Amino acid sequence: MRAMVLREFGGALVAVDQEVPAAGEGQVLVRVEASGVNPLDTKIRAGRAAHARNTLPAVLGLDLAGVVEQVGAGVSSFAPGDEVYGLTGGVGDLQGSLAEFAAVDARLLALKPRTLDMREAAALPLVAITAWEGLVDRANVRPGHKVLVHGGAGGIGHVAVQLARARGAEVFATGSGASLEVIRGYGATPIDYTVGDVEAYVAEHTGGVGFDVIFDTVGGATLDASFAAVRTYTGHVVSALGWGSHSLAPLSFRGATYSGVFTLLPMLTGQGREHHGEILTAVSELVDAGQLRPRLDERVYALGEVAEAHAAVESGARGGKVVVSVRG
Repeated sequence: MRAMVLREFGGALVAVDQEVPAAGEGQVLVRVEASGVNPLDTKIRAGRAAHARNTLPAVLGLDLAGVVEQVGAGVSSFAPGDEVYGLTGGVGDLQGSLAEFAAVDARLLALKPRTLDMREAAALPLVAITAWEGLVDRANVRPGHKVLVHGGAGGIGHVAVQLARARGAEVFATGSGASLEVIRGYGATPIDYTVGDVEAYVAEHTGGVGFDVIFDTVGGATLDASFAAVRTYTGHVVSALGWGSHSLAPLSFRGATYSGVFTLLPMLTGQGREHHGEILTAVSELVDAGQLRPRLDERVYALGEVAEAHAAVESGARGGKVVVSVRG
């Protein structure tokens, strides 16, 4: 098979011919059709993601969509010919999706949404699992909640907006410029973070009470602002980028709570992998019910054009999730 291999951090991904792996115990061999490209993929390639624990040389690529070719011993949930998707590799010692085949842990997979093509399905796993872990597992978003998503037009953010709405919440999301119309298109109330301050939009949209749930996908000063915008006592802040140094005083003075999300943990530790498959099964149901849709960049990249795909993600010059078509 053809695979894109990283031999040194900061270097180029090189096309290499490798043996097709076999499905081991508890694994599924997937013929990869499409590979989603996330900002994390570019950071791993550049050597700026120590938390991904990659050992080189490595085949990168976190998200995949494809067709089951073979099932290993002990796997009864999938059969050859099944169309699947998942967040399955590209970190630790797990082979990534920038290859024509991948032997992956069956627990990390789910049946692909019937209403999505392979490129659309490959755009979802990392961002959908992250949004679910934050909004459902940590914050238990439900009807009656006012939810604020920071970065509502971004990769994680646009999925979080749709997920929160599907769970019955009233949703608001920050953005600027053209992204405000994208946010509105997903059914959320857009908030231009470049106009006014936190107190102003908290007063306008919550009567000064604060949001029940805030999901931060930006980090830094935006996470600090979240601590000042959450509802007193019952409010909950969740962040997918809770790194760096932050003062918890504003959060503590409101008696509110905080949770972090580290989506890679089951892949790196082997613990809780079945929950990723469960989340993606639920996401497939939402997609096929018309409640969630990925936003894709219109350009189609071939496997040999991974460098261009990474450059598009790094530059921000894209209209949605970048996806590499591994075949065709």
